[in-house]
This record gives sequence, C-alpha cells and structure tokens, in this order.
Amino acid sequence: MARVKIKFPDEKPLYITNISVRIGDINYGGHVGNDAILSIIHESRMQLLRQWGYDELRAGGVSLIMADVMIAYRGEGFYGDTLEVKIYVDDLTERSFDLLYHVSTMRNGAVTEIAQAKTGMVCFDYEARKIASITKDLKNRLQGLDF
Repeated sequence: MARVKIKFPDEKPLYITNISVRIGDINYGGHVGNDAILSIIHESRMQLLRQWGYDELRAGGVSLIMADVMIAYRGEGFYGDTLEVKIYVDDLTERSFDLLYHVSTMRNGAVTEIAQAKTGMVCFDYEARKIASITKDLKNRLQGLDF
C-alpha cells in the first residue's frame, strides 16, 4: 500500500504556533486521535488567518474551503504535550493553494514528530456559489510578502 508522502519546501515556515493537547484529543489508545490531528491543524490554520485579520469566510476578499486533506501519522502525542505546528504554503495557483503542516513536540529533550499534513484550500464565493480567484492581498500574504 502506498503511503502518504508530503514534501516540505526548503524555505522557512510561513507561520509557527503551539497548541496544547487537551484531554478531549485523546482516544481509547491513550494518544492523540486521528480526528484530533485534523482539529489541531484547523486551529493552526485559523490562527494563521487571524494574524492577518482574516477568517475562512473573509480572507482578503474571498472565502476559503478545504477541498482535500492528507495526514501522515508519524508518532504519538499525549495529554499535556505542547505541539509545535509549522505551516508552509505550496502549489499556489490562481484559485487555490496547499497548506502543509509539520506537527511535532519536545519530549525528553528531543523533537518527536507527530504528524505531517496537507490541506488543499480553494478560494470560494459563497454568494455566487462558485470557485473564485485568489485576491492580490491573500496571495501576497501567502507568499510571505511584507506590507
């Protein structure tokens, strides 16, 4: 069976945040559940957007919808861990882009990789109910351009 492989860009991350593992993130196996990883990367994406004064309904003149997601689980996360999530941008087009997430934690003085993920984000116009073009403002921010 082919495994999910995510290639991260060589440049520095667009955004880095820390998220604490909550008790509700833990599954019956005693570690972070797969559904919680999706929630954690969603929270990370919202924090990225919020720093720009955006949210997913108002992102520089367009809305954003998630068209697809891939998650590769690399290690276990546990209650009380602080996860570091690094977000990168890839495959920026006129209507969409990918966000790549590298999720890790420090444990016993060493970095433990927890997951890698990719979300395919599409610009959307909810009023017209159709895919929209990315705005210059959003594109510039995704490219890490200063204002």
